[in-house]
Amino acid sequence: MALPHFSLRRLRLASGLVMFVYLTLHLVNHALGIFSLDVAERGLRVALAIWRNPIASFLLYGAAAIHVSLALSTLYSRRAWDLPWIEIIRLFAGFSFPLLLIGHAVNARLGDALYSLHPSYSSIITNLLAAGTQGLQLGLLAPGWIHGCLGLWITLRRFQAMLRLKPLLMALVVLIPFAAAAGFVRMALVVSALPPTPPSAALLAEQQALGYWADAAMRGYLGAIATALLLGRMRAFFASRST
Repeated sequence: MALPHFSLRRLRLASGLVMFVYLTLHLVNHALGIFSLDVAERGLRVALAIWRNPIASFLLYGAAAIHVSLALSTLYSRRAWDLPWIEIIRLFAGFSFPLLLIGHAVNARLGDALYSLHPSYSSIITNLLAAGTQGLQLGLLAPGWIHGCLGLWITLRRFQAMLRLKPLLMALVVLIPFAAAAGFVRMALVVSALPPTPPSAALLAEQQALGYWADAAMRGYLGAIATALLLGRMRAFFASRST
């Protein structure tokens, strides 16, 4: 019985590491906006070249599917929820990160595949400012970052090397998201000062279609969470009645 448990732990760790690398590079790319919008755009082009490679795309979205599936399995199978506070925060933060990944997958990948909409910071920030959701974009990054950092620390804290590096790691945990937020804010200021370019009717229709896809995917994800939690509670209830 130890081997399947060990395998699932390793699978969870491996998939989480892939997503954590993606998120870290995403935050670092935002932080490049501190220097200039142009530097951040060049960084974004490099990131797209990396993550749109078929192997990297398979790893990223495969890791996301595995990680979410294992998390839903945890919701269903766990009977007791008297967890340490650090585990509760980690779980809550982790379930919010796919909301960002869903939006990214739909707007960046599906938008490019269906409508040849090549993402750029200028267009992304323009759309966020127009919708008034720039704060939500930044807010969704934070839970995923917290989840990843806590998950790695819980896994690696038994190693002496990690304990020695703890001050440096804590500094990076704070510095990276703050630098990303500062870069994003500076880019938003630059983009908001640019002359407005009204979107075409075709572009508005394409964005509306992508919005429907994103909303449907998010509803499906939230529904899966609610279903796993409800079925898990029902399973625990009937199991307690039968004992």
